[in-house]
Amino acid sequence: MNYKYILKDLLESRGMQMEDLKELYDDEVHIKTEPENFKGLCLGLHKELGSGVMMLFAADERSTRGVFVIRCVFLGAKYKRWFIVNMDVSPENPRFSSLAKDIFSASLFEREMKEMYGIEPIGNPDPRRLNLHDEVWPEGAYPLRKGFDISKIGSTGSKEYKFKKIEGVGVFEIPVGPVHAGIIGPGHFRFSSAGEPIINMEARLGFTHRGVEKEFEGKSVLEAVKLAECVSGDSIFGHSLAFSAAIEKICGVTVPEDEQYLRVMILEIERMYNHASDIGGMALDAGFSFPSMYASIIKENILELNKVLTGTRYNKGFNTIGGVTGLLSGDKISHLSGSLEKILKDFKELKDMLYSSVSFMDRVDTTGILKKKTAEDLGAVGLAARASGISMDLRKDLPGIYDKIIFNMARQAAGDVLARLNVRIEEFETSAGIIKQVLEKLDSAPKQHQPKSINMAGGSALGYVEGWRGPILYWVRLDTRGIIDRCKIVDPSFHNWTALTFAVLGNIMPDFPLCNKSFDLSYSGNDL
Repeated sequence: MNYKYILKDLLESRGMQMEDLKELYDDEVHIKTEPENFKGLCLGLHKELGSGVMMLFAADERSTRGVFVIRCVFLGAKYKRWFIVNMDVSPENPRFSSLAKDIFSASLFEREMKEMYGIEPIGNPDPRRLNLHDEVWPEGAYPLRKGFDISKIGSTGSKEYKFKKIEGVGVFEIPVGPVHAGIIGPGHFRFSSAGEPIINMEARLGFTHRGVEKEFEGKSVLEAVKLAECVSGDSIFGHSLAFSAAIEKICGVTVPEDEQYLRVMILEIERMYNHASDIGGMALDAGFSFPSMYASIIKENILELNKVLTGTRYNKGFNTIGGVTGLLSGDKISHLSGSLEKILKDFKELKDMLYSSVSFMDRVDTTGILKKKTAEDLGAVGLAARASGISMDLRKDLPGIYDKIIFNMARQAAGDVLARLNVRIEEFETSAGIIKQVLEKLDSAPKQHQPKSINMAGGSALGYVEGWRGPILYWVRLDTRGIIDRCKIVDPSFHNWTALTFAVLGNIMPDFPLCNKSFDLSYSGNDL
């Protein structure tokens, strides 16, 4: 579909011309605009594309151009492109008109931009900090600005974080976390309830904020691939692949087709072991311990398969810029094929256990409902969105090599815990089918691995994959030496934590762990 007809009217209605639009890559459309047109242009794209704000971030370009730059990214699925609105902001008066009242999915990004850069979103209804906690972080310290004095970290702040107060007869608050009885990351949840039903929940995260985006600055791309693998421990390959995709676009690197297929295979294996783990976790939180242990065995078998295929259980070091670090021998392909059949047989038994249990099905059916309209308004993505009836999957919307693979998008309409369980089950089986197709294509592929030679170049690009939770996005800018100047990361968890706070409403407190596990969001992926 030709998007230019739509954009022509949108631009001309704001006194802009088609010359303000650039196709930087086949899948990226950039629109440069002035501050007075920024909000209107973003609202127009939001309406036309049916996309929430996928990314909204700043970059400090004062040393080269004397400005901050704000970029707002939308997904144009029907046009198979990303649409990126760019606006310069004066350092003397760093502010812009907030999008948050019209597009909720912009809200958290704006709060993040304010605390990281000191750029004020005028009109955002929530002025609180997001990740830099008031109790320990001083005013006026903006860590993503160039030249930030790192010695300011750890200084004593003076403010107290203000949770939303729900008042009324019989309403009481229940604080949970940030320390939890398990190995999950730290997050604080503040519940308001009247009796057992939850009438409000607010999440406060950022306890493991590590300054990851700052860590990328100044690194070579090969150093940064290893860092990308450490952003979120259960999405090692997905994060590495999204970062690599951005670099490959900037440097004009063509990845050999057989290595593209191998990337697909490992990405789908990562999807499988995480879905198996979550299915087991959901069973455990419903008090159904045997299938939980059975799911753990399935996950363990997949991790052992990873070790045979790539040398590590979580596939660290297998991905690199331009492809992968090694191809698979015939013996490994045969081992994978045999292991996959056993894993699918075990998975069928797990599925039968869950679906045949009346008590388990009663716990998950109609529990933790996230309605489609709510999911759309919040900008939910990935698995959680598909379980609420939203057709969104980058493997279909911007397929790349997936265009040569036949598979269906898993989608449910109910938006409850059962729907999220069903999506996981269907995606597990779909991933196995994708891997089988890849194995057929690899049979005739060359097995001699060729080392990569990358000609570094300056520039910027957006890299992306559909990870097991949803879209993982990396916007990267390299300087002329091929050193990273800015890296913006969006893990799908960043979009979906707010969706969880809506899904629990009306449920009883004992169902929160089950609702939480049905989303299974990443603390580390959020606390960047």
